[in-house]
Amino acid sequence: MANNMTDTIIKPDMTTLNHTEKSNAEPNGNAAGQSWFNRPIPGIKQQLTAPLTAVETEPSTKCSSCHSMITNTALIFNCYVCPHCDHHLPMSARERLNWLLDKVEGELGQQFTAKDPLSFVDSKPYPQRMTEAQDKTGESEALIVLYGKLRNLDVVTCAFDFRFMGGSMGSVVGDRFVEAAEKALADKVPLVCFAASGGARMQEGLLSLMQMARTAAAIERLRIAGVPYIVILTNPVYGGVTASLAMLGDIHLAEPKAMIGFAGKRVIEQTVRETLEEPFQRAEFLLEHGVVDEVVHRHQMIDTIYRLLAKLSCMPNVDA
Repeated sequence: MANNMTDTIIKPDMTTLNHTEKSNAEPNGNAAGQSWFNRPIPGIKQQLTAPLTAVETEPSTKCSSCHSMITNTALIFNCYVCPHCDHHLPMSARERLNWLLDKVEGELGQQFTAKDPLSFVDSKPYPQRMTEAQDKTGESEALIVLYGKLRNLDVVTCAFDFRFMGGSMGSVVGDRFVEAAEKALADKVPLVCFAASGGARMQEGLLSLMQMARTAAAIERLRIAGVPYIVILTNPVYGGVTASLAMLGDIHLAEPKAMIGFAGKRVIEQTVRETLEEPFQRAEFLLEHGVVDEVVHRHQMIDTIYRLLAKLSCMPNVDA
């Protein structure tokens, strides 16, 4: 009797088990007895991504005015003018001169090298600063002098590179500018200067201040000989460069919104105890006060320089 009771309790009902397995398999969509490895696998949906823009794939520059990102290729073709807000971005000295001249025939002043007459040390020794500036810009000094053709005109050109220690004027800058003036004087061709500087170079002390007199004397020789000298004031021009070669031209042009002055705006505010609102020291402000002859957009700069030089050189059939 006990054995029969045990058999009754332990023996499973196979019919019930089969029915349970079938019912468990049906909700998953699998037939009874289907292997787990053979179950259907849902496909993977691919996420569609937008194609990358030129700004994301090419080297780009951020506009300091409207903060738009512009590809370097677009900037070069637009003369480093922002296509969104028309802000004039800085150009290197060599880029600017190559942009101006149709044909470069030679370079002047490469034989001059900077010395360390005062063994000057501030946070860094002067030779170390020079080496860092040369590595950064690929130039040996802050002034580049090229001569060549502007259309059908022979011309000597020079430009300051603000990236090189703020375009500061030391003895080598003075040497190169004087050589450019002597070349223009000897060949009786115009001299064009693009000024962009923070002033005289303090690491050379009195020697840098002497360049103000040297460059002024060279410009006076051009004036006496009747050789045209045109200055284009870019952003920014300050200090000893403003007090000498940048303000002694026959004609002074300026790029829009360029900062031009002797002492900086904050220094003047601290001295006079007044707040100087915009556009103080801007090119447009100096135009209103007679310091600058004309504010010229960069896209019209080459045509303007050519017309002025042609008129000063008495070339016929050139529109003013």
